[in-house]
Amino acid sequence: MQSDKPYRPNVGIALFNAGGRVLIGRRFKDDGPEIVLPGLEWQMPQGGIDPGEDPRQAVMRELWEETGAVSADYLSETDWMTYEFPPYDGPQTHRLAKFRGQRQKWFALRFTGRDDEIDPLTPRNGQPAEFDQWRWERLDLVADLVVPFRRDVYRAVAVRFAEFAR
Repeated sequence: MQSDKPYRPNVGIALFNAGGRVLIGRRFKDDGPEIVLPGLEWQMPQGGIDPGEDPRQAVMRELWEETGAVSADYLSETDWMTYEFPPYDGPQTHRLAKFRGQRQKWFALRFTGRDDEIDPLTPRNGQPAEFDQWRWERLDLVADLVVPFRRDVYRAVAVRFAEFAR
């Protein structure tokens, strides 16, 4: 039963540029319970926290793994939030199948580098690329670009980090 499974510890990244827009990437494939729906492929970077890893270390590792960016300053973070995965009928051996969803701490970071630092297509740390495109977007519009099971969290992140989007 889904509710008997734990949540996967995870960090989310709202990377703001100097103009107050956030980086989003277009996912180009499903990852088990983390499905991609046509027209709703965009999301902010996020990823799992390794056992024993501090969330502040995880956020910088995930930012680099998924985007190549390393030039970022800490601004703020949220409390823990959760979302449920949709029903998953795939192989129960998938690395995410043992989780009911994700327990996330979101971080606001200010990008201090140049756009050519961002390269989501190069695999890093043995992790495959998740995004085939990226762009800067208004934070208040991102919830409408993500899969429905993430929208409540994205709306809460938009409210919490609104001051950095100005």
